[in-house]
Amino acid sequence: MKNHFSITTLIIAIFFIISCNDDYNFTLEVTKKTTLNKSITGILKEENNKPIDSVQFLLNGIKIPSNGSEFSINTKEIGVGKHVISALIFYPGKTKKQNNSFEVLADLAPEIYTFKIINSYPHDSKAYTQGLEYHKGFLYETTGRKGQSSLRKVEINTGKVVQKIDLDNTYFGEGMTIFNDKVFWLTWQSKKGFVYNLTTFELEKEFEYNNSVEGWGLTHNETDLIKSDGTNKVWFLDPGTQKEKRFVQVYTNKYAIENLNELEIINGKLYANKYQQNAIVIIDINTGVVLGVADLTDLKKEMEKSQKLIPNDEVLNGIAFDQENNRIFVTGKNWAKLFEIELVKKQ
Repeated sequence: MKNHFSITTLIIAIFFIISCNDDYNFTLEVTKKTTLNKSITGILKEENNKPIDSVQFLLNGIKIPSNGSEFSINTKEIGVGKHVISALIFYPGKTKKQNNSFEVLADLAPEIYTFKIINSYPHDSKAYTQGLEYHKGFLYETTGRKGQSSLRKVEINTGKVVQKIDLDNTYFGEGMTIFNDKVFWLTWQSKKGFVYNLTTFELEKEFEYNNSVEGWGLTHNETDLIKSDGTNKVWFLDPGTQKEKRFVQVYTNKYAIENLNELEIINGKLYANKYQQNAIVIIDINTGVVLGVADLTDLKKEMEKSQKLIPNDEVLNGIAFDQENNRIFVTGKNWAKLFEIELVKKQ
């Protein structure tokens, strides 16, 4: 009995030690919502004040500086959107990861714009417009739907298609952009894009998407391809490899802007169609803040005076910018007109 008691006592003691080591209860407290340019603070707590060896904090998977069990983040450096904060905790003989999140809203409301029609031009009403870009006096356009997707070079004044190739019926064509004499063209749900020679329209290569959900809109700045995927994210791609490098999230001072579609860089700002809402949002490309919203509902109504449009389908889509002459062109899916417009800020 004495030996049995000793073994039982030992087992109970070991179990008690293990239980004590496991009996840590951590909480990662963080400010849940704030606005851009304010700081986010947080602290890791062990509810029973048990000792820990150390803690490392990670913001969206990247290590950040901290002061012991506390941290502070300047939101100006990370932009708007939802962000994940993690604590990697080291305590006697063990490690644990504790997660939380917070949301950063824009610190100002967007400006509201209306528009003025400067000119209108013919546009192929059979073109289900997905991408639109001005380049050296011509419009380049991509159209969508399986079996109808094409890449086109178009005369502005006449709407005449002077060069065209069709996409394989397997794919649903989406947005495009021209960079370094190459045409980059997205597909919708196939997670694949194509690169064509600008002059000949010959296919040069294919590329796969990485983390982005789908292919919607495409434009570029001096260093990156810039892609939308139907969410509130805007992705930056390496033009040489087409690999996704990073993204920004697009937010107003109240909420995220989803369904970002066709894109265009205009005077350093990102202009994006918001799918099915006949609106253009103007975005700070560095932070994701929505600087302005242009309501173009009346432009669709103008189209409907001469053409019956299918609701929620044949909507505004397509933005092109002639930088040299400061002209903005817009059209829609299966619209019979292309419009040159001027955006007018509401007072």
